[in-house]
Amino acid sequence: MKKLMLIALGAIASASASADIYMDAAWAKKVCDAWNKSPILTTELLQTENEDGQGYSWINNNANRGYKLVQIYRTHCGPASKIQLRIEEKNGIAQCVEAGKPDKKVMNFKVDYLMHATDDNWACMGRGSFGCGAMGAMMSSKLKFQGPKLEAMKVMDPFETFLKIAGTVPGDVASCPAN
Repeated sequence: MKKLMLIALGAIASASASADIYMDAAWAKKVCDAWNKSPILTTELLQTENEDGQGYSWINNNANRGYKLVQIYRTHCGPASKIQLRIEEKNGIAQCVEAGKPDKKVMNFKVDYLMHATDDNWACMGRGSFGCGAMGAMMSSKLKFQGPKLEAMKVMDPFETFLKIAGTVPGDVASCPAN
């Protein structure tokens, strides 16, 4: 059964014994790097045009703290295993400036995000399979989500890009990250 699960997870599973554990602190740094290489995440979250033609800045909706927090974890590993990305406007882009285990910053769910899903659902979101895009994952509860849902809907393309990154950065799913 474990072997079938690894095969089904495809891009998440890694045959290498030296691979980072999926959603551990080292893995989070790779996600942060991927964020910073994505023009959709770095530029569209700085300024996005809504359907009504009005501009909206996701990164500047930060409760005047100068940053937003995104925390994620694998459902079966539990909330104690979550990792955190800190996103700031820096050098004219929405940049991931720090990634790893959560620090002592308090989450503000009017501006910050906490998400978790099963390994199978993270893999599905990574592929962008039918029903596993950002909207489908939220509506079908494949992605458990706390935070400003209406804001996430305003930036659906970047949100979906982030879920694809989180679902495709390789990591070993055989064990949970250390708490």
